[in-house]
Amino acid sequence: MAVRTQFEGNNEVGVFAKLTNSYCLVAMGGSENFYSVFEGELAETIPVIHTSIAGCRIIGRMCVGNRNGLLVPSTTTDQELQHIRNSLPDSVKIQRVEERLSALGNVIACNDYVALVHPDLDKETEQILADTLKVEVFRQTIAEQVLVGSYCAISNQGGLVHPKTSVEDQDELSSLLQVPLVAGTLNRGSEVISGGMVVNDWVAFCGLDTTSTEVNVIESVFKLGDNQPSTMSTQMRESLIDSMT
Repeated sequence: MAVRTQFEGNNEVGVFAKLTNSYCLVAMGGSENFYSVFEGELAETIPVIHTSIAGCRIIGRMCVGNRNGLLVPSTTTDQELQHIRNSLPDSVKIQRVEERLSALGNVIACNDYVALVHPDLDKETEQILADTLKVEVFRQTIAEQVLVGSYCAISNQGGLVHPKTSVEDQDELSSLLQVPLVAGTLNRGSEVISGGMVVNDWVAFCGLDTTSTEVNVIESVFKLGDNQPSTMSTQMRESLIDSMT
């Protein structure tokens, strides 16, 4: 299901949180209400980790991750790194990255299998991304925007992209990602998709201003209606990939 919430009166939920299938990071200094929304939905299945990155609360834009790993910028302090590492499940690798485009969440979009990256991302970062998150990496733009991480949100079930993404581009991205895509908005018409929401395979959190129509689109494209945190879809997906390779 899709849940509406706010961080300190701000609807850009995806700026202050990072959600994957194996952990969730939330910014420090928010209201109890914000945390209780996340913990109410997630606490039984995955850890909800309160942290800052490089002293900032905009953690959703600073880092990128999936169920296999988490990449953080080189400006992340040792203390923050240690805190996150101690709180993450053992199977999740965390890695600091020296990258000029240090707001990693803005320049990389990924699910558990595929990553779309900014065309100018360092080759070295691309390699670390592929190794740590175990994803295939494609250099792409979305609706002619280079900030691919800002203008789409993807899970293993589906994806929402910038409303001006052409049908041809949607088809191309959909075949790279192997999930259905829909062009849309949230927070009453905002185009910055991943700034306004976070999503994994069974739940999405979006800004309070998101209209019921936008919520319906989110729930249908990410197939949130009936999903529970299950390993079944992951196993099906992996066996499918094995049989293809």
